[in-house]
Amino acid sequence: MTDAAFKDIPELFEVDIGEALTARRESLATFRELGPPDLCHVVKSTGRTGQRDLGSFHYISGVDASSSASLAAYINSLTYSLEDSSAWFSKGPTWKVRNGCYCCFNAFSRVDVRVDVKIPGGVNAYVVDLRGERHEATPEIWQETYMSALLRAILYSDDPSYWLDAYRKLDPITSSEGEVRFLQAAEALFMKGWQVGSDPEIQVATVVSNHLTAGILKYFGGSGRWQQAANLFEKLSAREPEVASLLARSYLGMNEEVKAVQIMSNAVKHTPRSYTLLHVQSDFLRSKGKADWALKLVKDAVNCAPSEFVTWEKLTELYIEMKDYESALLTLNSCPMFTYNGKDNHRPIPTSRVHLPLKRQISDILPERQKLDDDEADPALLRLPAPGLRGTWARAYALLTRLVSEIGWDELLKTRSAVFVMEEEYRMQKAQADIQNAALKQQLHRETDSTVIHEDGTVSRRSESATLTADDDASIKGVRGSGGSKASELDGKAEEALSPSDSIPIIRVSTESDIERELAESGRATPNGKDANSPASIITSPTVERPLTAAANEETELSSTGPQETFSFTNKRLCERWLDNLFMVLYEDLRVWTIFRAEVAHFKTQHVAYRKTGMEWEILGDLGVRLHHKEEAKEAYQRCIETSRYSQKPWTKLLEMYTEEGDITRTVQAAIRVAAYQHADFTEMTYPTLISRCFFKLGEIHGHAKISFTLLSMGLSEPILKIMDSYLQYGKTFKVEGYDF
Repeated sequence: MTDAAFKDIPELFEVDIGEALTARRESLATFRELGPPDLCHVVKSTGRTGQRDLGSFHYISGVDASSSASLAAYINSLTYSLEDSSAWFSKGPTWKVRNGCYCCFNAFSRVDVRVDVKIPGGVNAYVVDLRGERHEATPEIWQETYMSALLRAILYSDDPSYWLDAYRKLDPITSSEGEVRFLQAAEALFMKGWQVGSDPEIQVATVVSNHLTAGILKYFGGSGRWQQAANLFEKLSAREPEVASLLARSYLGMNEEVKAVQIMSNAVKHTPRSYTLLHVQSDFLRSKGKADWALKLVKDAVNCAPSEFVTWEKLTELYIEMKDYESALLTLNSCPMFTYNGKDNHRPIPTSRVHLPLKRQISDILPERQKLDDDEADPALLRLPAPGLRGTWARAYALLTRLVSEIGWDELLKTRSAVFVMEEEYRMQKAQADIQNAALKQQLHRETDSTVIHEDGTVSRRSESATLTADDDASIKGVRGSGGSKASELDGKAEEALSPSDSIPIIRVSTESDIERELAESGRATPNGKDANSPASIITSPTVERPLTAAANEETELSSTGPQETFSFTNKRLCERWLDNLFMVLYEDLRVWTIFRAEVAHFKTQHVAYRKTGMEWEILGDLGVRLHHKEEAKEAYQRCIETSRYSQKPWTKLLEMYTEEGDITRTVQAAIRVAAYQHADFTEMTYPTLISRCFFKLGEIHGHAKISFTLLSMGLSEPILKIMDSYLQYGKTFKVEGYDF
């Protein structure tokens, strides 16, 4: 079976031939938006009788899906990747590709386009709908399939959360002619773009907010070539006035501000209720320091699209920028939250073997890909809930962390108590209302018992001193005797209402006893063997105040009147449960970060090395980025790459940080490692990737020639140098700014 594998292409071998195709056909109805990456399935045979054929498959993006011929050409290219074992001394069988099937999902028409190739033989292209029925592939279907494949290649190119075994990524557009075809297809299908869905933060996909426009903006915006995008949107704005927001954004990217302002001025007369246009205008005003003007536009955008998260998010950002933190918190509380639906994916199937060929010349500069002690981490770090947030929840949490980074945790809690009804206030208010209602009922009950209905139907009151029969006296005494127990029951109910045992369920996080225990253990376990009780060995950790629970937004009966009232809820609102949970997530992040920084300070004073595993440094780096502690996060990532952990993330984060700082040498060093990791995972594409965006950003200032000379001065091996030079060659081919100096 060793000779049956491809030399340099990843693949998964099936248990039964055709399982992957069957699983894909059964999963077609579950694909909601762009669909999963393309599937390439091949059957290999030796041609000998008694020798079982083998079926294998791999996932791929970036292949030209404009016709059956281009897909058949890819399958045919796989025949040259088989090991040739036909030497005279070889006794093993010679494997050949007998047939193949390429599957590409059409996100516009919701069908799967397939091309069957028989070697030798013919090519058969057909369409499989959601019911599994076959249809003929029309030119319109092929155009939609071509655009769907391009959008997946562009939008899935560098998404770290989307990962598959045996996923090969190729360059979707390699020449200027290919880019022209992309623009022509985008123009033809632009009005149908809403059919492919949108980002998870957009509730309703529109003509200007969908995956098609996101792909266009990412492709041209990442390289700073806004002119091509502006030309496309100029043509489309004549048909659809709302496209003016995209056109104005393109001109702003080109620094053509006067032209952009003219476009926005004319467009607002035709589409005054376009929230995307209002957002572009507000962003421009914010860049000019006119936050008060931008505030009016953002409020209008909220009124135009109150059910969209992005409008409320923009308003919250503006309030934070204007330092109106109470309004920011109230606006954040009003954000509509959506259920996160991840990207479409294939259904996993059992495989008999996984073949991931190792590229030795590239992987020599990477650590060994095996599980080590550096892949272990403290459970307290592993159970942090914040990394699991997705979609609108992650965006809302980012706003909350921005708030706490500007005003601090204590001030944030004060602001929260000032604008939201806290649970303790709510329970005391409710207890007072219950006591008043019970007293009123008791008084009414006494008045009812003191009335007498006579046989003739007349009703009269009797005094407490009236003569009563023995039975009546007993019943009245029973009622009066129970008054004291009812009062005690009411007092007990009030105490129960104020007790913390009935608190609202929240995200489960570590308790204060966990903090004390961790601090106690860290105080006892000193690395240099000193007495734990000595003053020099005790870690004095600043504590983070645990937030009180806000009243849930599920109870709607609030009695805010009465003579005994001590609180006023007229200026307060109920906190949404999800925001209350995010406060607990933030508390847990801050608690762990505070302990970490206290430990670092303690070990520095003791002149002792502070040791963590590679995975722990990586988690702490992510935590620092979330809490906007950039320098401490960079230090954690730098400590992580000094370990033997096999991980791309710390190099990726450092690449972004060095690019922001404008450090060419360190940026290139980090880019070399990221490129090696990507090619080891079969990401063979040049653009759009993080490395290309960072290079082009530096190239705008320093020019591509300086980056090229920096690469040459490092004495890289030929394969690595060729990979790194491909990013600059892309800039030269497509004339990215800075390519000529």
